[in-house]
Amino acid sequence: MLMDRFKLDGKVALVTGSGRGIGQGCALAFAELGAHVVCSARTPEQIEETAERAGAFGADALAVPCDVTDAGQLENVVSKTLERFGRIDILVNNAGGSPPRPALDTSEAMFNRAFQFNVTSAMNLTRMVVPHMLEGDGGSVVNISSAAGRLAQSGFAAYGTAKAALSALTRLLGQEFAPRVRVNAIAVGSIATSALLPFLDEKTRGQMESMTPMARLGEVDDIALAALYLASPASSWVTGKIFEVDGGTESTNWPFEFPSA
Repeated sequence: MLMDRFKLDGKVALVTGSGRGIGQGCALAFAELGAHVVCSARTPEQIEETAERAGAFGADALAVPCDVTDAGQLENVVSKTLERFGRIDILVNNAGGSPPRPALDTSEAMFNRAFQFNVTSAMNLTRMVVPHMLEGDGGSVVNISSAAGRLAQSGFAAYGTAKAALSALTRLLGQEFAPRVRVNAIAVGSIATSALLPFLDEKTRGQMESMTPMARLGEVDDIALAALYLASPASSWVTGKIFEVDGGTESTNWPFEFPSA
C-alpha cells in the first residue's frame, strides 16, 4: 500500500525547537505515524508538553532541553537520544530565527548571531547525528529554511542570508551523504505561529493574505505534512532539494516597511 510508505513505525526522530510551532507540529506528526520522538528546545515546560502530547499517540517521547547554539548541549541531546533509543533515524533542524531589522541597524554581532542560530547549529548537529544514522539503516535530515532565503525584502539582511545559506548547505550535504542519508529542506512561507501572530492585527493579517496567491497564511500542519513526507520512505528518491511550502508566493507578502538608506 502506498500509504504505508509514510509510516515511521520504530523510527527515532530528533526535532529541535519542538516546544511550539513548526517544531512541535513535526514532532506530533511523526509520533502519530509511529515514530519515537525526542523533543528539544530551550524551555523545558514546552518540550515536556510536546512529549506528553506525542505520548498520547503511543510514542515513546523524550524531552531534552537544549540551546542549539551551544555545542555541548547539542552533544548532550544526541547522547540522551542514544541512551534512550540506541539509534537516530530522523533529524529536523527547526530551531532558528532572527527578528527583522534594517540592514544599517544590523551590527556585526547580530549578523553573526543569526548565522550561528540558523546555519552553524544545524551543521553542528547534523555532523553529530549522521555517523549514527550510517551505523544503522541510514536516515533523513530535514532543515527548516525560509522563503526569506530567496525573496528580496527590506529588513531581512541577516535572517534571509542565513536561511539562504541553510538552503545551500542542504544541497551540498544532500550530495555528500547520498545515498544512505538524505538531506532536504522546507522553505517555509508565512505561518500562523506564536512567533508571527503577535505582529498581526486584523488589518495586517488581511494584507498578508491578499498578497499570498493561496489567500491565507500557512498553518503548522502544512509544514508538518511536508516534513513527514521528507522524513519518511515516501520520499526515498529525494535528496538535496528545497521544498517551497509558501502559499505560492513569488514576491514578499510582508506588509511592514523599514526605512531605506
